[in-house]
Amino acid sequence: MPKSLSEGQQRFVFGALVVVLVAFGIYLSLGGWGGGAGEDASDSGPSASDGGQGGSAEVAPPSPIPTTATQDMRVMDWLPFSEEEFKAAAATAQEFGRAYGTIDYSQSPEEYYAGMQDLATEEYAKTLAQSSGAGALWQEKAEDEAVSEGRANVESIRAFGEDSVTFVLKVQSITEGSEGANEDLGEFAVTVADEGGEWRVYDFQPADAGNLGDTR
Repeated sequence: MPKSLSEGQQRFVFGALVVVLVAFGIYLSLGGWGGGAGEDASDSGPSASDGGQGGSAEVAPPSPIPTTATQDMRVMDWLPFSEEEFKAAAATAQEFGRAYGTIDYSQSPEEYYAGMQDLATEEYAKTLAQSSGAGALWQEKAEDEAVSEGRANVESIRAFGEDSVTFVLKVQSITEGSEGANEDLGEFAVTVADEGGEWRVYDFQPADAGNLGDTR
């Protein structure tokens, strides 16, 4: 059985341990084994300023977008054209519809289509130039010396893009003569496109046949 230390010996051993621990703490505070690594580590560690996880990052306050009250909304600002540009486009559509319904049967079919070609884009004018006219019906009307006056009115806007608008147009043809009559030709979808700063008809067909306004 090992012999226990006396009280004086225990005090001596305890004091020696305290001296060793104090010396070890001073050694670490002066650099220890890393030779200044403690200072480097503090310099390279994360901080709040660089967004590291070692500190709480600064959170930017919310930036709510401004909103417009209903009574102050300016609808025309949302559209690609001004009100005047829409009116100019509609005027071209109506003029084309009027030309479509206006027929002087004493003239040739080529003269009839020429009036619409003047209002059409270069591409659509070529399509109109290839039209064959009314054939036998035209000859019959020519014998009666009939003249039809066209009328047209924009009913609504069907679609619009960056450089085109498609209107729904109601067209009428009023025939003069001994048996004069009013003939409603129906509704037509008319696409007008901005061609060199001037509105021109790009497409014209019955409203229920399609024509959604794509000019590409």
